[in-house]
Amino acid sequence: MNDYEPEAKLFKVLMHPARLAILNVLRDGEHCVCHLEAALGHRQAYISQQLAALREAGLVQDRREGWNIFYRVVESEVFKVIEAAQGLTGSPESKPGHAGKLANCLCPHCHPQTELAAW
Repeated sequence: MNDYEPEAKLFKVLMHPARLAILNVLRDGEHCVCHLEAALGHRQAYISQQLAALREAGLVQDRREGWNIFYRVVESEVFKVIEAAQGLTGSPESKPGHAGKLANCLCPHCHPQTELAAW
């Protein structure tokens, strides 16, 4: 049974709907926590908790830039696993989510002119 331990750990991390949603937003590239918060409608603490699980599993990596922490997917093969699961369940294939600017997000990506003092 130990031969399947790595796969079981991966599936355990992917069992959470919020983590799947986070990965979907990150599908198109790097985003900060506040962008994920605005895109998904969850509180920062909840998003950070889910990101910690994804980071611990080695699926995402973070990068600090000033006050912002940006996350990106480092194991893009995870999308093949998610797409296979969607095929098995008959769910529609996920499209990259929230790549553009969000009005309710104040991050530098969405509002490049935002002063650091606003943070």
